[in-house]
Amino acid sequence: MSQQNQQVVVVIGAGGIGQAIGRRQGSGRVVLLADRNETVLKTAQEAVEAAGHNVVTHPVDVSSRESVHALAAYATSLGEVVNVVHTAGLSPVQATPEAILAVDLYGVAMVLEEFGEVVAPGASGLVVSSMAGHMLPALPVEQDQALAFTPAEELLALPFLSPEAVPGSGLAYAISKRANHLRVRGAAITWGERGARVNSISPGIILTPLAKDEMSGPGAEGYQTMIRESAAGRVGTTDEIATAAAFLLDAGFVTGSDLLIDGGVIAAIHAGRIPLSMS
Repeated sequence: MSQQNQQVVVVIGAGGIGQAIGRRQGSGRVVLLADRNETVLKTAQEAVEAAGHNVVTHPVDVSSRESVHALAAYATSLGEVVNVVHTAGLSPVQATPEAILAVDLYGVAMVLEEFGEVVAPGASGLVVSSMAGHMLPALPVEQDQALAFTPAEELLALPFLSPEAVPGSGLAYAISKRANHLRVRGAAITWGERGARVNSISPGIILTPLAKDEMSGPGAEGYQTMIRESAAGRVGTTDEIATAAAFLLDAGFVTGSDLLIDGGVIAAIHAGRIPLSMS
């Protein structure tokens, strides 16, 4: 296959979920894995190549527009960008509220903007958000609109995202993930102008290194409660996320949507079986 006709699957965030989706989507295509951590990238490349895929890598810092722009340019140099999967993010135990907003909120908005200008007609994108985006009460309509449509470079200057308004990492994470849903809804319009689609998924507790960090941190008891009281009564797997991702990446009439994949945790919260605290 010539490079001109080569199809490229871009996976931003080379952890367990990114690798699983890359394996699921990569057959007969080039899988471009991108991550800030070179060690993670090398390990991920070896793992996905071992499954028989053609893999290339590129460093990226999703909090830097210059870095994301360079990744988008490199992706298009490889061929037609047919899938863009964004899995990169920071969790509440890993970072400050400011860092979480920069990576999980601004970073996602910027990836949607940059890749929305280069994806091929018929392409599909996917943002891996979190069930945390479903935990907040409804936001005021004007805040929803601002999170959905404010240009990425102006997002972090919104008053309701100031350090005073978002003092804790847990709250920053939940707002960022809610913003992902709204941002994807807004991006569905601009991506649609290129004949492309974009959706998000909101995983619950999935057995990854990030989840292990969370489950061994200050909120460990809360995580155990969520697992115990959920309808599924267990954690999820990266393969289950990849299955859901494959559906949305291939579902031609679905765009601007979010799919909650949490084993019933949010249902249990609404039923009053799980107490909820944002800090």
